[in-house]
Amino acid sequence: MAGNARDTVDADLLLASASERRRELLEQIGYRVSVAAADFDEQSIRSDNPMELVQRLAAAKLGIVLEHLRSIDDERVGLPAIAADTVVLRKGRIMEKPDTVDDARGMLEQLSGGTHQVITGVAIQLPDPPDRRPTICYAETHVSFAHLSAQEIEWYLSTNEWRGVAGGYRIQESAARFITEIIGSYSNVVGLPLHLVYSILSF
Repeated sequence: MAGNARDTVDADLLLASASERRRELLEQIGYRVSVAAADFDEQSIRSDNPMELVQRLAAAKLGIVLEHLRSIDDERVGLPAIAADTVVLRKGRIMEKPDTVDDARGMLEQLSGGTHQVITGVAIQLPDPPDRRPTICYAETHVSFAHLSAQEIEWYLSTNEWRGVAGGYRIQESAARFITEIIGSYSNVVGLPLHLVYSILSF
């Protein structure tokens, strides 16, 4: 179980994820965030249905983190808690995080000149009442890519932005130059559908 120097009970929200981009998104809309990420093998949960997959992964991450914090009597159990997982879907192929530069190259070649879906599963546990079940849902955004030349793909791979992100690209960084259209939540493509999250936390 991992955390960071920002972990403190002086927070509005517990993020069960080591993702810096998700923390930054939540802070962008005014939340003070404490982080506690799960040591979790994402390959242990599989599904051919991307909506089911991301929701199951988000729920598992949330459950592991909360179980650990309860076992050590961590005060952050009393905070609203959120976990998420994102995949990219193109022509029925689920794209998670590329393991190698060759994986990332193949993903970019598939995304080039077409429209894909970015799907994020979200699991949120509100602390009151204590027996409340977590809310588990997902958001979907459609993203269209320009046609990428081989040179453009190799240039993008050289930035190393493909590392650790579903689909092998970061829309909030250099890959923005390749995006021709977005239908749906932009923040969902970055890693978290902020309006959906806010609406649940404000319920």
